[in-house]
Amino acid sequence: MNDILLITPPFTQLNTPYPATAYIKGFLNTKNIRSFQMDLGIEVILELFSKKGMTDVFAQPIDLQTTSLNSQRIFSLRSEYIRTIDQVILFLQNKNATLARQICTMNFLPEASRFAQLDELDYAFGTMGLQDKAKHLATLYLEDLSDYIVENIDPDFGFSRYAERIGHSANSFDELYHKIVGPQTYIDGLTLKILAQHLTRENPRLICFSVPFPGNLYSAFRAAKYIKENYAHIKTAMGGGFPNTELRQLSDKRVFEFFDFITLDDGELPIELLIKNLDEDGPKSYKRTFLLEDDQVVYVNNSSLADYRQAEVGTPDYGDLLTDRYISVIEIANPMHSLWSDGRWNKLTMAHGCYWGKCTFCDISLDYIRIYEPVAAKILVNRMEELIASTAESGFHFVDEAAPPALMREVALEIIRRKLVVTWWTNIRFEKSFSRDLCVLLKLSGCVAVSGGLEVAGDRLLKLIDKGVSVAQVARVTRNFTEAGIMVHAYLMYGFPTQTTQETVDSLEMVRQMFEMGVLQSGFWHQFALTAHSPIGINPQEFGITPVKREISFANNDIDFTDSTGIDHSKFSFGLKKSLFNFMHGINFDVPLQEWFDFNIPRPTVDPDYIHDSLVEDEVFKFKPNSKIIFMHPEPITDDFIKSKRGDSWEITSLTFHLNTNILKIELKQNLAAWLTESMLRHSIKNGSQITLHQLKNDFELHFENFEMFWFSKPVQQLKENGIILSL
Repeated sequence: MNDILLITPPFTQLNTPYPATAYIKGFLNTKNIRSFQMDLGIEVILELFSKKGMTDVFAQPIDLQTTSLNSQRIFSLRSEYIRTIDQVILFLQNKNATLARQICTMNFLPEASRFAQLDELDYAFGTMGLQDKAKHLATLYLEDLSDYIVENIDPDFGFSRYAERIGHSANSFDELYHKIVGPQTYIDGLTLKILAQHLTRENPRLICFSVPFPGNLYSAFRAAKYIKENYAHIKTAMGGGFPNTELRQLSDKRVFEFFDFITLDDGELPIELLIKNLDEDGPKSYKRTFLLEDDQVVYVNNSSLADYRQAEVGTPDYGDLLTDRYISVIEIANPMHSLWSDGRWNKLTMAHGCYWGKCTFCDISLDYIRIYEPVAAKILVNRMEELIASTAESGFHFVDEAAPPALMREVALEIIRRKLVVTWWTNIRFEKSFSRDLCVLLKLSGCVAVSGGLEVAGDRLLKLIDKGVSVAQVARVTRNFTEAGIMVHAYLMYGFPTQTTQETVDSLEMVRQMFEMGVLQSGFWHQFALTAHSPIGINPQEFGITPVKREISFANNDIDFTDSTGIDHSKFSFGLKKSLFNFMHGINFDVPLQEWFDFNIPRPTVDPDYIHDSLVEDEVFKFKPNSKIIFMHPEPITDDFIKSKRGDSWEITSLTFHLNTNILKIELKQNLAAWLTESMLRHSIKNGSQITLHQLKNDFELHFENFEMFWFSKPVQQLKENGIILSL
């Protein structure tokens, strides 16, 4: 028997567990509270996409006369889908690698409408390996099956969401409530069958549902309804991203027909108190918890206990989860874009909240953004080592709002000092702290990618957002990452308050130039959404918008509004996304922007060389005395010899550095070479020693003169350019 059952309801990611329950289980371990966690979503997917599951799907009655030609084709090929599905899933679980050769013959998998796009993507396969190409084809195969299910079996189905529409902007609980108490769907049947098996085995006292997104909400309520009807003695609670942002004004008591408690913000202390309350008689203590008292919804925050600091919450624990059965998929042939769906990633957080905390579209009034608390680098890397030991996976996704550059530097140094081989990526702000040398250091520590908000890609609107960056600065930072070998994804926004049609076109032109210059590898456009807890939502009149007032009894986050510009920004959606799809595949940069839209747009006013000129910088020799000097390769091969010219001779030392991909050889006078190699060894990263440029200068000038001439000499510049000496 476990005290707590932690559940992620259908559906989130296919390739890796959503981390919320692992975070909570790791914390509960520190309190010796017994728990079991499950990702109900992946278990339903595996049940559905199996030989047995597909046999049952195709046994469901459909009207072949009225269904689409695509569904007719899939139904006609049903025996091939049933025959191949188990092997395809094994392949996508990285357990059946040899199947890639069959898949890539292009006559093994049954093909329906999703494969039509291959005519446009043949060029991409030239840059994809055999395994990735096969994953992409297998993904199209699954998406064809998903289309069939949506059209004929369950219209709410989606691989990473379920019944998402009714979770969005559900100011009233009515529609969701009627669906919950209505007939079960096909997916409900699979979900509840698997849930029942776990309930019988685990027999928990408290079940906590983590609901991060609108696409998890309905399934959480449906499962909670089943628990209340069949296991009335079990208490149920909901927490996670959706209630944290949407349910802060909850007043509809019907919610508590299904859940006993709704907790907000950090879940560690609220859940600890819930389990303690089960063991204690008398007055109860709660932290940020909604419940029903005297038939009324009340919000109770009567605990005087402070929330746990990030150093105290423990290491995430992925135990119990089916970590070897997640499915890696590749939806489009873009290496950066695939990170969200391909590969198993251990999730960690460098810092709670956001160190910037100013963006006007962001929920900066809420604790998950507002309360900034970084975790010490040594603690983070300790947790990485613990997760590698427990999961046998060395890939990490730091799920920060914006990872702090200084902390990223210290984490990278710690990884290198411990000689760990890890692969990691995270979300950042494109700020100028990300110098060329810092990006090189991050790459050497295993960083392969970063994502960040370019948003509207126009300086007037970036100032209105209070983003703290300019387009030119973003271009230079993305250049630094790209040249270091780190891929870059940009979050892009259109329809921001007061944004004109001209600014939308100019924003697209900026993005086009950045992809053409090769400083962006991936991106995603989304239309601006007004949220209740953002500075714009709190003071909409300052941004030229008028919110549409609604009665709130359930969810309150996304708010409808009218913009003073009167522009229908949604009409840009298709053209922006189609052009970006092409840019991400490295093609059609020379197509006029007008060609992406089926309505007239103005010509861009951005200089066609704006991004190019932003990246062209004269070499500036800046002396920054407080910068930290990192020696990455302190043990060159040395060779002494005499160099003569016109009767003069010098004692010279050749220093040869064998790097991973090349060999660098420089020559210095012997006394300078001896001082440099001794300094590099003494202050090597391996020794954990750090020295500032000012300290290095002082040491140099105990023996020689004119440190600046030496520091900016061609041999030392070569050491810097090759990442042997980093200045941070």
